[in-house]
Amino acid sequence: MNKVLATAGVALLLVGLGLGFRSVSAGSFDCGSAFSPTSGITPMACDGKLGNSVTLVTVVLVAGVLALAVALALKLVHDRKVDA
Repeated sequence: MNKVLATAGVALLLVGLGLGFRSVSAGSFDCGSAFSPTSGITPMACDGKLGNSVTLVTVVLVAGVLALAVALALKLVHDRKVDA
């Protein structure tokens, strides 16, 4: 269970990073990515697309961090029980 959670956490972090660098477009205009939006004046259609992209990236990254935290907590509890 612990290794599965740790693996899932790392996978979610990598997927979140990949999604963060994925380019988003509105119509024919390239809006950039969640981590690097296009500089200068962008059309208002990009606001919603970039907002949704940032939300998705945030949710995936937080899920990855939580999975890693739970895996670490389970390992610490297991190690404490073994030592006792």
